[in-house]
Amino acid sequence: MKYVFINLAIILSLNVFASCKKSGADEEVPLAPSNILINETISTNGSGKVDFNVTAKNAASFTLEFGDGQSEVSTTGITTYTYTNEGTFDYNVIVTAKSASGLTASVKKTIRVNVDAAARTLYWSDEFENNGAPDGSKWGYDIGTGSNGWGNAELQYYTNRSENVYVNNGTLKIKAIKEDYSGSAYTSTRLLSKSKFEFKYGKIEVRAKVPAAVGTWPAVWMLGADFPGVVWPNCGEIDIIEHRGSELNKIVGALHYPGRFGSNANTNSKVIENAATAFHVYSVDWSTSSIKFYVDETLYHTVNNSSSIPYNKNFFFLINLAMGGGFGGPVDPQFTNEVFEVDYIRVFK
Repeated sequence: MKYVFINLAIILSLNVFASCKKSGADEEVPLAPSNILINETISTNGSGKVDFNVTAKNAASFTLEFGDGQSEVSTTGITTYTYTNEGTFDYNVIVTAKSASGLTASVKKTIRVNVDAAARTLYWSDEFENNGAPDGSKWGYDIGTGSNGWGNAELQYYTNRSENVYVNNGTLKIKAIKEDYSGSAYTSTRLLSKSKFEFKYGKIEVRAKVPAAVGTWPAVWMLGADFPGVVWPNCGEIDIIEHRGSELNKIVGALHYPGRFGSNANTNSKVIENAATAFHVYSVDWSTSSIKFYVDETLYHTVNNSSSIPYNKNFFFLINLAMGGGFGGPVDPQFTNEVFEVDYIRVFK
């Protein structure tokens, strides 16, 4: 009996040892990322471009926070980012490395970036140089009336007819006409660049001459490219220039977004001379930190940009001439036709 007891004890000890050994051999302890290095190459030409190359041990992906409210996830750690705030600023770049098992580690590095407005280059434009219809590779049309879901109690029917829109002598001309057309008392045109040109950030310049007739409402503006899937005003709207004939020479710039839309838009205006008889340059400087409105390079409205408003994504352009509506007001009974002229629209990056 004693012999059996001793052997049983030995067997039990061996089993426990084998069990412990097996567990330690088969189960690897997860390792967190380590040795995170942020390597950057900063452009010296004032463009704000920075090439990042992040490395680390045991990392499956990287989250880069660029220090201006924007971030990006990369599996390689290699990416290029362009800062847009004009001037020289220090940015605290934070990189969080994540292992395949979900463990994370972070490091921070401060970099200094200079953005010079003079270093910007032309990114996209329409100079409206070719006579005839607008360039179909850049512009489409909204057809119909406000009953389509995008009106403001306006009175016109938007068409793509050559009577209402054409390019001639170097300018785009959108012509509103008093006529009975498909149940509406006026016709006009609304162009849009959706699905043809969409972009995020930059300086937009529009050289234009507005109509003078009371009741006209010309506009060059932008909507978030996720519209209409994301309904207005959640998609965001940037009004580069609006004007109404009842307040001749008063130029309006505005942002519409949740909490600030319609009559409560984030807006300002400036009175200029000869808006209907001379061309002026209306511009918006849109960056991660602000959205600034200008007339002939004179700043008249600034809105701070942040992650709480929908202005950190792609937008598209619209150009139209409306009649009446909530902004345009009553139309002069003597109105017959008027033209909204656009010399060019340009985007600089």
